[in-house]
Amino acid sequence: MKLLGVGKDENEKYKWLYSEWALTYRVGWGHICSAASLIWHYTDDPQLMTGDANGINHITVTDADEILKLEEYGWLSIRGTSQMLKVPVEITFYNQTDLVRVSVLSVTEEFMEADYKNFNLSMCQFMDSIELAMYN
Repeated sequence: MKLLGVGKDENEKYKWLYSEWALTYRVGWGHICSAASLIWHYTDDPQLMTGDANGINHITVTDADEILKLEEYGWLSIRGTSQMLKVPVEITFYNQTDLVRVSVLSVTEEFMEADYKNFNLSMCQFMDSIELAMYN
């Protein structure tokens, strides 16, 4: 997965780094659900949302396998505290595209600055693992 850019919103009470990533290929709903299912296992207090032009749906699931059976929508977000990164994250996948948006809370030194090189070094392996999970 390729990092397209990273930025920081200084106007919020809590500081977040916002990034956009490009998958190697466009992906469909099944691939997105596979990735979210993997992320679910490594996230504390995971929350799921789906949506499209008609609005947002908060989804309640009790295990990762239920994610694989979700009704298809335009996008899927999963958020919670990453056990690997040790910070709150939100990852949003867009159906039938190669776009992934990731927000990371700036609570550790590693994620304080919106520096492309350092952010890429911190996140690239994590994001590549997510992309590979789409094909398992």
